[in-house]
Amino acid sequence: MTQSARILNLYLGKPEHRWEGKAPSAICKTSATSPIEVTTTGLTGDQQADLAVHGGPEKALHIYPSEHYAHWKTAFPEKEAIYKPGGFGENLSTEGFVEQDLCIGDIFAVGSVRLQISQGRQPCWKLNLHADNPAQAAAFQKSGRTGWYFRVLETGSISAGDTIEVVDRPCPDWNLHEVILARFNPRLAPDIALALANLEELAEPWRASFAKKANPGYAEDTSRRLKG
Repeated sequence: MTQSARILNLYLGKPEHRWEGKAPSAICKTSATSPIEVTTTGLTGDQQADLAVHGGPEKALHIYPSEHYAHWKTAFPEKEAIYKPGGFGENLSTEGFVEQDLCIGDIFAVGSVRLQISQGRQPCWKLNLHADNPAQAAAFQKSGRTGWYFRVLETGSISAGDTIEVVDRPCPDWNLHEVILARFNPRLAPDIALALANLEELAEPWRASFAKKANPGYAEDTSRRLKG
């Protein structure tokens, strides 16, 4: 598995009212001037519109592999213009590894900064509006190409062009791509759900969701999140 990647660029956003009758969003980000300071809640200067579901220590940084944009150009060629680094509101665009190469809990070094994978991205209706594609969020989660979030273990600064490298793997049995697919699998085996609910390296909201999925009678309703 690939253990390192290069940061292509960093992106910062501020809440904007972009859609009539809808809540504001900071999903539209712009390329940042490097270097950028990294705090325990993310890149200095980056903001979130709804802190109840975005931001915070367990979602400090969203990273998206640039390799995935080729897939989206093929899947939705009429929307090709949006499918480029920074197009999905990520903070970090990288080239070198994807979800299949990594595991939940992996710890990374970027200079003096230390980051840890905390969870995958759970898309919502704002992604549909941002991409002008009502099928985007559902296709995003079904594919497992969601990117992921970092928690920040050690602060510092990062720049475009930096190398981001895996330095520790505490959970080698929990491949990131497989965990992301498990999160959105309505027929996930209860024993797998229970094991993930007890995985300390996984962010608490995802652990809580897996705890619900450990109940064989539980059925998750994702319609409001995906459609708004």
